[in-house]
Amino acid sequence: MTPAIAWRPAWPTSWPLVNRAVERLRDGVEDALGARLVGLYLCGSLALGGFDRGSSDIDVLVATARMPPQPAIERLAALHAALRAAGGWTARVEAVYLPVATLRRYDPADRRRYPIGASDRELALGGQAPTWVLDRWIAREHGLVVAGPSPRTLIDPIAPVQLRAAARANLLEFWAGQLDGPDPAWLRPRNYQAFAVLSLCRALYCLDHGEVVSKPAAAAWASRRFDPPWPELIARALSWRADPHPDDDGLADTLRLVADAAARARADG
Repeated sequence: MTPAIAWRPAWPTSWPLVNRAVERLRDGVEDALGARLVGLYLCGSLALGGFDRGSSDIDVLVATARMPPQPAIERLAALHAALRAAGGWTARVEAVYLPVATLRRYDPADRRRYPIGASDRELALGGQAPTWVLDRWIAREHGLVVAGPSPRTLIDPIAPVQLRAAARANLLEFWAGQLDGPDPAWLRPRNYQAFAVLSLCRALYCLDHGEVVSKPAAAAWASRRFDPPWPELIARALSWRADPHPDDDGLADTLRLVADAAARARADG
């Protein structure tokens, strides 16, 4: 008997302005990469069903036949600079470009650097991290195909044990690292504190269940699962997702939640 296929949203999305931003990216990527383009997929909250118009980015995975040469990378950099300059939804596009040989499975020994076009900075080359396992799973199981074949043909199946290991590494390496030294300046704005709290919820959900869900779904689970101050801080995070104001009291609360989540990850391991 064929297993049921998980719900997956459709492309184009329900948001016309988002669709136009994605189409502009797609057209620019096609011009920059030509025959090297294999596929383009919407991931993140658009794929998982937790998209928030006030705070979510447009997360995109681009599969390439091989690592783009320098002239193509320069064209991609110009494309992302133009998207940021245009403002609106085009300025919220975040794209990662991976050759199909790399995309197939996560290799922790891979130290190569790949093009990453972020919404708040210039396109740059960056290395993989354990969370890229989670990103691959989202793309494979829920990704929206804008161009190319099904992502299931490009990415190997990812087992729950692999997802749990990636979530644990994220909590113990990246998030616990925020507790070292002075308070991290990037977490002072409320929207970044909200990002942190909701990301902790999703990592802990993955650690418990061996799968990835949207941040709102993980937040609802964590609110039921954990004692105070989790429910209160989660409710606050959901209301702060689009609030850029700095908040030192909120930062202290967020770092306490980071410490608690890291402790839970250590206990689980």
